Amino acid sequence: MRHILYRKKRFLDLLLLADEQESMIDLYLERGEMFALYDRNILRAICVVTDEGDRTVELKNIATVPEYQKQGYGKRLIRFISEHYAGKYDTLLVGTGESPLTVPFYEHNGFRYSHRIKNFFTDNYDHPMYEDGKQLVDMVYLRKELSKSK
Repeated sequence: MRHILYRKKRFLDLLLLADEQESMIDLYLERGEMFALYDRNILRAICVVTDEGDRTVELKNIATVPEYQKQGYGKRLIRFISEHYAGKYDTLLVGTGESPLTVPFYEHNGFRYSHRIKNFFTDNYDHPMYEDGKQLVDMVYLRKELSKSK
């Protein structure tokens, strides 16, 4: 695992896989901590985590290089950040579209439903967003208690 401190935008192409509007990435990229997972010196996955106050961090972006998807790299990143922030923070949040691809992934990695923000995608993105043929409208937040993930 590598902690990326400088030139985070060099990973923009990969970040855009998880959040397809650069202006939205710009809202959290510099204030967030970025981690890159390398296997045999080849970049496999990346994530950005932000401090949201009240002993809570948020996983703002997690993306795996397409040819390495479904090989456990996303799961390894979530395990790493859960362990990395445990003790310093109580809760890890993640916001995602209401998609049959992403919600089950997070649930399998220890997240549970927290709340939703109505019309987040339609109000904040300059184009309609679709995943698995379904338009994303609401942002669904899931939470993982870090004290239990140690």
